[in-house]
Amino acid sequence: MATLILPGEWIKNWEKSGKHEFVQLCKELTEKPDHGSEIRDIQTALYELCWQVVLGNLKLDLAANVLGDMMELRDDMPSILADVFSILDLETVALEEKNKRDHYTQLVGACVIFVPEAILKERLDPETLESLGLIKQAHQFNQKIVKIKTKLFYKQQKFNLLREENEGYAKLITELGQDLSGNITSHLVLESIKSLIGCFNLDPNRVLDIILEVYESRSDQDEFFLSLIKSYMCEPLTLCHILGFKFKFYQEPNEETPKSLYHIAAALLHHNLIELEDLYVHLMPLDATIVEEHKRDISEAKQIARKLVMVVLPSEKTEDKEKDKEKDEEKNDKPPDNQKLGLLEALLRIGDWHHAQSIMDQMPSFYATSHKAIALALCQLVHLTVEPLYRRAGLPKGARGCVLHPLRNKRAPRPAESFEDLRRDTFSMLCYLGPHLSHDPILFAKIIRLGKGFMKEVQNCNHYIDTLLSCFLSIADQVLLPSLSLMECNACMSEELWGLFKLFPYQHRYRLYGQWKNETYSSHPLLVKVKAQTVERAKYIMKRLTKENVKQSGRQIGKLSHSNPTILFDYMLSQIQWYDNLIVPVVDSLKYLTSLNYDVLAYCIIEALANPEKEKMKHDDTTISSWLQSLASLCGAVFRKYPIELAGLLQYVTNQLKAGKSFDLLILKEVVQKMAGIEITDEMTSEQLEAMTGGEQLKAEGGYFGQIRNTKKSSQRLKDVLLDHELALPLCLLMAQQRNGVVFLEGGEKHLKLVGHLYDQCHDTLVQFGGFLASNLSTEDYIKRVPSIDILCNQFHTPHDAAFFLSRPMYAHQILSKYDELKKAEKGNRQQQKVHKYVAACEQVMTPVHEAVVSLHPARVWDDLRPQFYATFWSLTMYDLAVPHAAYDREVNKLKTQIKAIEENPEIPLNKKKKEKERCTALQEKLQEEEKKQLEHVQRVLHRLKLEKDNWLLAKSTKNETITKFLQLCLFPRCIFSSIDAVYCARFVELVHQQKTPNFCTLLCYDRVFSAIIYTVASCTENESHRYGRFLCCMLETVTRWHSDRAVYEKECVNYPGFLTIFRATGFDGGNKVDQLDYENFRHVVHKWHYMLTKASVHCLETGDYTHIRNILIVLTKILPCYPKVLNLGQALECRVHKICLEEKDKRPDLYALAMGYSGRLKSQKVHMVPENEFHHKEQPARSATPASQQNGPGSTGKPATSTSKTEEGTSEDGDKSQGTTKPVNKANSAAAKVTTSNGNGALNSTKTVKERDDKEKSGKEKKEKKEKTPGSTPETKAENRREKQRDERAGKEERAAREGKEKTPKADREKVKAEEKSSKDDKTKAGNGEPAEPSRERDAIKESKSKEKGDRSAVAGTLKSPVPRSESAESERDHKRRKLDSHSSPSHSSSVKVSMA
Repeated sequence: MATLILPGEWIKNWEKSGKHEFVQLCKELTEKPDHGSEIRDIQTALYELCWQVVLGNLKLDLAANVLGDMMELRDDMPSILADVFSILDLETVALEEKNKRDHYTQLVGACVIFVPEAILKERLDPETLESLGLIKQAHQFNQKIVKIKTKLFYKQQKFNLLREENEGYAKLITELGQDLSGNITSHLVLESIKSLIGCFNLDPNRVLDIILEVYESRSDQDEFFLSLIKSYMCEPLTLCHILGFKFKFYQEPNEETPKSLYHIAAALLHHNLIELEDLYVHLMPLDATIVEEHKRDISEAKQIARKLVMVVLPSEKTEDKEKDKEKDEEKNDKPPDNQKLGLLEALLRIGDWHHAQSIMDQMPSFYATSHKAIALALCQLVHLTVEPLYRRAGLPKGARGCVLHPLRNKRAPRPAESFEDLRRDTFSMLCYLGPHLSHDPILFAKIIRLGKGFMKEVQNCNHYIDTLLSCFLSIADQVLLPSLSLMECNACMSEELWGLFKLFPYQHRYRLYGQWKNETYSSHPLLVKVKAQTVERAKYIMKRLTKENVKQSGRQIGKLSHSNPTILFDYMLSQIQWYDNLIVPVVDSLKYLTSLNYDVLAYCIIEALANPEKEKMKHDDTTISSWLQSLASLCGAVFRKYPIELAGLLQYVTNQLKAGKSFDLLILKEVVQKMAGIEITDEMTSEQLEAMTGGEQLKAEGGYFGQIRNTKKSSQRLKDVLLDHELALPLCLLMAQQRNGVVFLEGGEKHLKLVGHLYDQCHDTLVQFGGFLASNLSTEDYIKRVPSIDILCNQFHTPHDAAFFLSRPMYAHQILSKYDELKKAEKGNRQQQKVHKYVAACEQVMTPVHEAVVSLHPARVWDDLRPQFYATFWSLTMYDLAVPHAAYDREVNKLKTQIKAIEENPEIPLNKKKKEKERCTALQEKLQEEEKKQLEHVQRVLHRLKLEKDNWLLAKSTKNETITKFLQLCLFPRCIFSSIDAVYCARFVELVHQQKTPNFCTLLCYDRVFSAIIYTVASCTENESHRYGRFLCCMLETVTRWHSDRAVYEKECVNYPGFLTIFRATGFDGGNKVDQLDYENFRHVVHKWHYMLTKASVHCLETGDYTHIRNILIVLTKILPCYPKVLNLGQALECRVHKICLEEKDKRPDLYALAMGYSGRLKSQKVHMVPENEFHHKEQPARSATPASQQNGPGSTGKPATSTSKTEEGTSEDGDKSQGTTKPVNKANSAAAKVTTSNGNGALNSTKTVKERDDKEKSGKEKKEKKEKTPGSTPETKAENRREKQRDERAGKEERAAREGKEKTPKADREKVKAEEKSSKDDKTKAGNGEPAEPSRERDAIKESKSKEKGDRSAVAGTLKSPVPRSESAESERDHKRRKLDSHSSPSHSSSVKVSMA
């Protein structure tokens, strides 16, 4: 009993206040509204009162009076008080104090008046009743009770066997089996059954059993029998026992439980006539047995999977077959039915989802639905649930569908009217179905269409229902994709599913594919087997896949991929990573895939690329792994050929770049190359390079190795995905920044060769990708995405060359747009007006750029280079400078030849012939129109440059500084950016020269370029070496053209500011003149440049460093058409290269290959080489001419040069020009600049004093006067010549000794000596023919000349062997005196140019 402690004060003051308080408490307890609890509280109160009497604390009569008053409060109060007495009876019997027992007996005796005697006899112990006098003897009372119970419970008064009372049971069966279609109700039948039970003493439980039997045979009369049972039954547990007995009868082997029994059990459960927990214990098998069976199925499936992927020997195969036979024999006896699954199916059929879900929760996942009958029953229930919503939101237009009738059961799940209703039951049903939705493809399609309808509603309403979306994603993950795996070759379902998936972002889709590939196949035995079978079939197909059977194999791949694409593609990609020759047939075989399969393929490729277990470098750490190269090639081919979404792949590359990893740029490079037809290679031929300087059509036709056609659609796809996902600019910026990251961050521990390769790959991909954006993005899209140049460089930290590369197309677009606006505003067709409008458009567009570039460099830079010049250089391209007429003509002629070949080919059908001819004609017209358009554009650009050139260079400091800044900030960064830029840089220098740009020294620019290649070559990567070599080649082409023809030189160089050797101060009378470098001295300078190139090349070849040797060999190969032209220099190079071939043959094969290639090509060029005296040979009218220049060989400083060609004319004015006799008026502003030293860096000669300059000029005048007085040759000259020949022979021996016997004197030296002797004879003849000469002076001059030649030949040999600058001791006064301009026999005699700037 609950304890309710009565206050002690109540007991003490019972008569005064305690009685009243107690009665009041009891009244309050009886008035409480909470039924049930108030009875307990009243019992507690009465118990406390009675217990006080038992203890003796309260008088008996007082307590009896109060209890008698309590009887009026409730009708059942005597029963409540009897319960309290029964409890006290048990408690007081156990007490040892007799007085307490007596108190209790007296209290009960006092209360007998108002407590009925019958109630006390029910509740109290017989001994207590005897002591109270209510019964005579307790023993007799107990015997009487036993007899009554025996009569009630053990004496049969009812019949439960049909044979005991066959008439009654027959009438019962007849009553239950009558026709129920009339007015017969369950109530009437129940009355008849009661009468039969009473009349024939039928056992009620047996009657209930017969009712269930009849119901089982008439299961269509659910409503009647359920109502009857509900009215008849009084105890649910009895009904469960009867049903359990029925189920137990069928739990023997080879027995089959009837479906009708499952049906009535399900109906009784559904109407809550029985409890599932009570019935579940009667069903077999046990839950533990089901779990064991499920585990066994999984292990068997895994075992089968292992066997499929293992190589099994024949002996093992026979053993396995024997074991399988034994297992089959053991399984001959059919196990009893799984009654739990049978009941589950029945529940689903009638729509009782609540109880069905409870049963499935007791079993392993998907165990129940793995049985087809249950899966189909559940599918039918889902059909009925989603039908209204499907009719509203999922049914396609024009489709009628099959009308489904709803269940008559009102307790079945309510049909869904909205998408929110699906969360109530439908989603959970589908989750229980799992992969077994595959049994009902129609429901599969319905669920997908509902998903599409939901996504459309979400898009139309512009709001995102996260909960419902996550539900649909879960259904796709747990139900749709696993079910697709179990469907065989159902391409329609795959396409239907893609209709839903394509509405999801690729992030959601790829997550689903990842779950499908890596987790789903391990969740169910069937999926484990399917995975193993798919791999086995994929192996079979891939082993037989070739180029010849692509069509047949492709169909097999297509069938296999409809259901299990992730497993198939995973295996195919693993094979491609090993065997790259599979790429072409695999790509061709993928044409039978569905859209979903293509998307899955994209995911599988990304997953393979991101595999952390794969190393992206080969074991030697110098090259990228072949598996990555194979996957990149596959990406390019697959994404071009098939409509696969690129967003995921591009985002993967972007993320890798963000993480500082540039390996995967190889993928982007391949994709852009294949999809856009833009190739990046430094091995372009001159014809291709020329075509690349034209318009887009010319580039496509003649600029690439492979003619990649039909790239319009794929280019558009690539462009769209870049714009839609905002990846265009981020990729460009990341690539531009990653170039330095490769070197300084990523390349810390990597091999130098690999770092260079990664840098080239990053750079090439940037150029390729930027070219794609420039040619495919519209003007608005491009300008919208590319920020201004100062933001690119200062905020995004983009290198300047890359920033201008990205901005250049934007400037061109803006200028053309502004030009078109101006043309429309003022209609004028004259060419002059168009040019002015173009110039105005350029000014409007480029002025902000000029202001923006100021922040890119320190202020001192702009003291020499104007921002306008800087921006002009970086904003123009080869398209702006020249029209490749030859390339256009070449491509047009190809098309004409193609048309002719088509016409002459009789095998081509007429319609195809017509189409091809039309295509070729259209291309031809496009090319001609493009050429015309470019010609007009180039003319406008040249006019613009002509107007701008005067403001390009300020020359606040020396010309040397101006050229340095030009090389450092403009020429060198851009010439190694791309092959086109290399050509552009060379042509731009030539253009600046041709425009007669003030303050631009062309000679100094060329000199610095040719003399300073060691450090530049050493710092290049492999691809940069190709570009730098191309740049040098183009520069050498220009120089060679000037060198080869006096007329060309005089036309393009004479009277040009770039070839001035001295600038005098301005501000005086017009008598001041400038010196111009004449043709012969220019030839000397060119020879010196060739010598400096040779010296640098030999230095690089002899370092032994891999990078030096590789790069110089690449550069030399590129400049081979223009260098070497001098025989002895070519022989020196040939010797060094041959040495490289011998040394590197077994050490570094790539260097050996380069050297062998160059050596072979160099030998083929030998026929075009000339002796040195022919390369810069000049007429020598007088051998006695005094040397006018000083030593200018390797390691020497440049000194003022003189020209004897002017002396031959005999005019003092020309002589003054060649000697530079006039001093600058403003000495403080004058500076003499050496053109170059051996390392290519010129230095100002400003430390020379005016006095020294005067002495030189005076000495020059005296020499000239003496020369004019020199008589013709005498016989003494002949004797002197013989002595010189002997000295030459001795010099040759000394030279061979200096080479330490390792290298012999080149044949060119001997030929050179002979040529000089012949030249001396010619000079003597000329002198004898009337040219004045002085014998004594002639002899002195010849002696000095010959001794000089001998020394210089030795110097050249030593320098070529080890290019170390000669010591200043070689600059002796005797060498200065004997140096003669007319007899340059080695590079040390090359003339230098004195450039003084005022």
